[in-house]
Amino acid sequence: MSLRQTLRGTGVALVSPFTSSGKIDYPALESLINYVIKNGVEYVVTLGTTGETPTLSKEEKIDIINFTYEQVDARVPVVVGVGGNNTHELVKDLEILPLDKATAVLSASPYYNKPSQEGIFKHYEVLAAASPRPVILYNVPGRTGRNMEASTTLRLAHEVPNIAGIKEAANNMVQCMHILKDRPDHFLVVSGDDDLVMPQIACGMDGVISVAANCLPRKFTDMIRASLAFDFHKAKTLNDSMLEAYHLLFAENNPAGVKAFLSELGLISNHLRLPMVPLSEELREKVNAYLMK
Repeated sequence: MSLRQTLRGTGVALVSPFTSSGKIDYPALESLINYVIKNGVEYVVTLGTTGETPTLSKEEKIDIINFTYEQVDARVPVVVGVGGNNTHELVKDLEILPLDKATAVLSASPYYNKPSQEGIFKHYEVLAAASPRPVILYNVPGRTGRNMEASTTLRLAHEVPNIAGIKEAANNMVQCMHILKDRPDHFLVVSGDDDLVMPQIACGMDGVISVAANCLPRKFTDMIRASLAFDFHKAKTLNDSMLEAYHLLFAENNPAGVKAFLSELGLISNHLRLPMVPLSEELREKVNAYLMK
C-alpha cells in the first residue's frame, strides 16, 4: 500500500502534555492518544511543532516516540517529526531516534537560516538519503521564514528517492493547486491548514495533519471524510460549526490554543514550556463558551 493510501484522511499533530513541574505527563499523553484514535483519526504525528519540540531534550524525544508506539499499539500508523535547520545534526538524529516502527518522517524545512530554493532542495536530498523511512516535506513559511515554492516541491517529488509527500501549510491555494496538478501519482499531499483543508481536498489533497483533531477529533474527522467523499454539503455544515474554534486555536499561538481546549475537556493540564505561555484568560473564556454550545 502506498503512503497516499496509508495516510489518507486525518492525521493529528499531538501535543506534549506537561505536569505543573514541567515534566512530560505520560498518563495524559496516553489518554490523549486513546481519545483521538477512539474518535476516528487515521494516524498520529508525534514530535511535530504542536508538540513543542524546540523545548524537548533528545532524551525526551526518544522516550515520547517509544511511548507513542507502545500506546498506539499498531492501531494506526505513527509519523515522527524530525525537523530543524542544521542538516548535519538532523542526519545524526535520523540515526539515533527510534524510527523502526514509524510509517514516515515529517520534516519541516529549515527555519531562520532562510536558505535559497536550491539550499532547501539540497537539505532534503541529504535527509532523504539518510532517512530509514519515507520523508514527508513540511512547508510552513509562517514559522520558518522561507516558502518552499511549488517548483521546489515538485522537483523533490520527481527527482529524489524516498521523498514521499508534503504537508503544505503556506496558506496559499494557488501554490497548492500547482503542486496537485503536477505531482507524481505516488506523492502524498496533505494540508497543514485546518481552516483551508475542505477546499484543498476539493482541489485534490489527500487529507490533513491537524491541530484541531486533538480536541475536536470526531467532528473534524467526519468533516474530512465527507470532503474526501465529495459530500461537500455535509462537509461545509461541519466545517462552518468549527470556524470559531479554528480562530481560537491559533489566535495567540499554537499549542496554547489547543492546550486550552484540551484542558477544558479534562484531558490534560494547561501547562506549556517557555517561551510559550497559556492562552490569555479572555480567550480561554471564549474556548469554554464554544465548548459549552
